Amino acid sequence: MNDLTKESKPLASVRALLAGSIDYAGLFPPSQLSMTEAAMNYSKYQAGDHGWMLGRFVVPVARLDELREAAVRFVESETQPWRISALAAEDIYDTIKRINSFNERNSGAFHIDSLEVKANTVSKIENTVDALPEGINTFFEIGLSQNFAELVATLAIDRQHAKIRTGGVRPDEFPKSRDIIRFVRTCLAGNVPFKATAGLHHPIRCYSPLTYAEEGPSGTMHGFLNMFLMTGFARESYKPDTLEQLMEEEFAEVFKFNESGVTWRDTNELSVWQLERLRKLGIQSFGSCSFEEPVEDLKALGLL
Repeated sequence: MNDLTKESKPLASVRALLAGSIDYAGLFPPSQLSMTEAAMNYSKYQAGDHGWMLGRFVVPVARLDELREAAVRFVESETQPWRISALAAEDIYDTIKRINSFNERNSGAFHIDSLEVKANTVSKIENTVDALPEGINTFFEIGLSQNFAELVATLAIDRQHAKIRTGGVRPDEFPKSRDIIRFVRTCLAGNVPFKATAGLHHPIRCYSPLTYAEEGPSGTMHGFLNMFLMTGFARESYKPDTLEQLMEEEFAEVFKFNESGVTWRDTNELSVWQLERLRKLGIQSFGSCSFEEPVEDLKALGLL
């Protein structure tokens, strides 16, 4: 899969595609770690060889003080504040108040620069936008219901970001490939950057256990390389049928990375510049309760 597997550092194309791509959500299922365990992991990952892939630490706004208490001993030795993505509570005004207070009290140690909000109505989006302070990138988790296009249009008008849930701990929580493609193409048409969350533990689509329980359910999981590259080819106006084939691709060997870009099935190519653009204007990151699983899988593919 990697043309230069002996290289000690990732190819330029791999870095362009995956830099800062994994928002660490170790507090959430299926990992569901304690705050201390999750904070310890995040600190370790930041200092590790693959810290360049690490994005924000994801935490509910109601647990911000708990995070500060658990992580203060880790951040004391670090030169940059932890970047935090806060999950909003139902009361958006209380959420904003908590964020502002937290940032003021913890300047230099932590910085909340991202907010994630569930919103299935236009009014929820508009009311939230009216309350937002400057400097906060907000991702609105929207469903794929009948008013989906209207919600994306509202995000486009207000210059906000979208969020899609791409999995869960049950097979029925994974959306169909065609529905993910519809989400991506609609967001791209409206110039709405987005992130994904849940179910993207592995780089390539596969059938895998959905939890860490011995007798837990298994199911087909979308791959994050499939997802990111599908976004790139969608930006290049590839047809939905082709994008669906890419989303459902299960053979890692048909993706070939080199210093200049990546090809899928030899004839479909994205340059490093195009990979950088899809990250800037398309998919921003994906939330994962595991950082180690994606890293280990990428190592096995020869990409790290």
